[in-house]
Amino acid sequence: MAESGQLWSDPVEIVNGMQLLPGFADSQSLYTEIQSLVQQAPLRHMGTRRGFTMSVAMTNCGDLGWVSDRQGYRYSPIDPDSGQPWPDMPNALKELARDAAQLAGFANFSPDACLINRYVPGAQMGAHQDRNERDRTQPIVSVSLGIPARFFVVIDNPADDKKSVAVDLSDGDVVVFGGAARMCSHGVRKLKAGHDPLWGEARWNLTFRHAG
Repeated sequence: MAESGQLWSDPVEIVNGMQLLPGFADSQSLYTEIQSLVQQAPLRHMGTRRGFTMSVAMTNCGDLGWVSDRQGYRYSPIDPDSGQPWPDMPNALKELARDAAQLAGFANFSPDACLINRYVPGAQMGAHQDRNERDRTQPIVSVSLGIPARFFVVIDNPADDKKSVAVDLSDGDVVVFGGAARMCSHGVRKLKAGHDPLWGEARWNLTFRHAG
């Protein structure tokens, strides 16, 4: 939750089951935590089953980490680059995810995976569903840090992201979705150039999940 002195607004419903918590995350307090995590498990551009390389650089922390390669998408307790377990998820990150989920109406959220994504101008995330988690009764909590991004949710045909709701996300904004929105296709439009005093010319995203 945002610390005293940092303003955040009441939750806003994006679609049924998906809420935006504007300014909920204290970006400055997260900066040191994130820098420490990416030193332990460096960012990398993962591949896909079809042989493409993702434009978003990423890493993980927690009991499980999301990985992608020629074998497909999956969760693993081991960082394939180092052969070691992913870094532990800091308590500050766990508390942020739990508090956000609670406020959005999802009690007892217990994240065991946090995807750490870094977008630079030109990077994007195509429409997709989060379907590799075993327990889909648990929500997804997504935290935006750094320069603004345009998030979109497909509300009609998952194969056609033209019929979507778009939301501009700023530093500290949190999106929580579950229930009716848990399997909504969603993504991030191509990132435009910008500058943030703390995070520089990048947008960072923390995505918390209960995957195991």
